[in-house]
Amino acid sequence: MNRYFDTTRTHTYSLLFALPLLVLYELGAMMIADRGGGMRNGADVLLRTLLAAGGLQGTLAFTAALALGAGVLVGLERKKKRVPLRTGYFGLMMAESAAYALLFGGMIAMATHALLGGVVRMAADQGAIEKLPMLDGVVLSLGAGIYEELLFRVLLTGGLFALLVAAGMRKSTSGVVAVVVSAFIFSAFHYVGPYAYPLELNSFTFRFLAGLAFSALYMVRGFGVAAWTHALYDVFLVVAGQG
Repeated sequence: MNRYFDTTRTHTYSLLFALPLLVLYELGAMMIADRGGGMRNGADVLLRTLLAAGGLQGTLAFTAALALGAGVLVGLERKKKRVPLRTGYFGLMMAESAAYALLFGGMIAMATHALLGGVVRMAADQGAIEKLPMLDGVVLSLGAGIYEELLFRVLLTGGLFALLVAAGMRKSTSGVVAVVVSAFIFSAFHYVGPYAYPLELNSFTFRFLAGLAFSALYMVRGFGVAAWTHALYDVFLVVAGQG
């Protein structure tokens, strides 16, 4: 098991594991667009806007840039060390992600209740998504997994951690600060923009604690498991809400 956990935290496994999630989201978004819908995940839109300001525009160019960046990281890693590819590990990673997705909702709800009291809505991270057609809700959930984890965990949590370590802060302290700050920003992100949720202490706390859980999972298990856990968690809530 130690070999499994060490190996699957590498860029090679994380990025290869996350690739089908990206493909499923983009295909789903195309299907929604073809029938007249145009909704995409907010983190996806934000990243596209930032890259468009630098001259990179269009879905194909954006997705190609992500794939190229992932390919470079995998190539550099495999040059430095041999990372054996075991197909069975990907099945274990999926099972692991599904288990975390099932556990997180209840754990975060209990933590929110312990802090604030009162009734905690398990689907606090979904809101209006539950009212969309099933396909739309599932596609947006997949987008949350890939793009929110890319933005808030890889770029924000990982970037802040690297900056703090470079500034001389101890790694343990840097990790805690990066996780807490990124979780706060992750929660606040849901209350900004034209489709923002109404700001409430209960839901903000729920999302903040969810951000802590996803950020900690990213630091411990890597991007791939964090992305699929987030996606499956949201998909489970959409399916439960539609049932």
